[in-house]
Amino acid sequence: MQVPMSKYLTNQKGTLKKLIGILSRDFKYASVLGTDVKGKEYEVRKTGTSITDSLWNERGFVVRVFNGYNYSEYSFNELSEDTLDLLVDKIKEKAEDDIKNLKSAGINISNYPVIEEEKLTMSHYKEVEILPEEKTAEYRIKKMTEIMNEALSYSDLLVDFNVRYEECHISKIFISQNKDLEQSYIWSQGNILALVRRDNNTKYYYDGVAGLKGVELLDELRAKAKVVVENAEKLLDAKRITPGEYDVICSPEIAGLIAHEAFGHGVEMDMFVKNRAKAVEYIGKYVASELVNMHDGAAAVESVSSYLFDDEGTIGTDTLIIENGILKTGISDLLSALRLGTKPTGNGKRESFERKAYARMTNTFFEAGNDKLGDMIASIKEGYLLDGTMSGMEDPKNWGIQCMILVAKEIKDGKLTGNIMSPVIMTGYVPDLLKSISMVSDKVEISALGACGKGYKEWVKVSDGGPYIKARARLG
Repeated sequence: MQVPMSKYLTNQKGTLKKLIGILSRDFKYASVLGTDVKGKEYEVRKTGTSITDSLWNERGFVVRVFNGYNYSEYSFNELSEDTLDLLVDKIKEKAEDDIKNLKSAGINISNYPVIEEEKLTMSHYKEVEILPEEKTAEYRIKKMTEIMNEALSYSDLLVDFNVRYEECHISKIFISQNKDLEQSYIWSQGNILALVRRDNNTKYYYDGVAGLKGVELLDELRAKAKVVVENAEKLLDAKRITPGEYDVICSPEIAGLIAHEAFGHGVEMDMFVKNRAKAVEYIGKYVASELVNMHDGAAAVESVSSYLFDDEGTIGTDTLIIENGILKTGISDLLSALRLGTKPTGNGKRESFERKAYARMTNTFFEAGNDKLGDMIASIKEGYLLDGTMSGMEDPKNWGIQCMILVAKEIKDGKLTGNIMSPVIMTGYVPDLLKSISMVSDKVEISALGACGKGYKEWVKVSDGGPYIKARARLG
């Protein structure tokens, strides 16, 4: 089924074009992004169920104009032809105030060129199997309750089994003097978490699925329940790892975490402008093993951060960040690209229409190689297979990385022993970690359950992943 465009945005399109026409009389560049996101989050656990609005919900507009020096923005969520003149006056006032306030504060104003655009009219409406409006809330809760009840039958050690499901319908339009773009798509995600207890020992394990899908995703989630319960039980016998440097195999999920933290944030090019990223010093140099190729982009794979155009009206791309171990480029928003004299990569993303656009990751992943997982395990005399993301943190200025990992499965003499360590912290210097990669498996898997903040805020939806990779890492 084709995902329909927001009727609200469609009805406002004529007024928005009129707005841009009026603004273009006084500004060399003017554009508007219209956003309409609606979604729900469902939760089922032993103690009850809940249905809430998605935290991603929003409806509104943001105008960007060239103020003679750089760019001013004005966001609003009410629009009508009757008040268009008043809105234009507010936008003009905002542009004038921006320059006046910077000058009065004695701040050097950064000069930007005027955005130049080719004429472009495009639209994209994604397909899903089951549109959200085709199924009732009762249908979803029934499916989720069945998953929970089935899981509870697998183990007497289960304290609780939590099922979460969220869906978001995203519609956006972008209009400028030369562009007329619109897109509508749905992403959904489901998470399950098993909480087990033996005596005073309590552990949990989780998994999930996500993608540009509709309600059909609930059937995929059900298939993961038994393995999640079994893995939670195994964690009850987990031990603490002896700190040290080990040969490790990172699962696709952990490979994605490394890609995201190591060369995701580190190559967001607004950090280049601010001189806060070490990566700028290494463009054209080896930063990883020759086996490593890394991508980011809305067009690189199909996942939750895939779109036709970003929040600045730039068409999404597939950016090859690392090629055969050499750092080639970063990912940029439009204004950073203007400042640096580079081509924008379609990575300008906003938390909402009320927030600034930053250079942000989309779908970040390592390319597949030629190795088989069995051969990778057999190559390790003493080490671990790492799986299950808890959290990650990076330092773009100094290239340090820290990954919190749920499970480390022991490998001895080329075989998994069945022993598990948990939790585990992996730390290191990014180039050292990536240059140590010696084997890369032949299949890529993408995880799309999370979101990403810029520092501690500005949350956006992202995905990451890769193949299994063998490396040398410090664990603790």
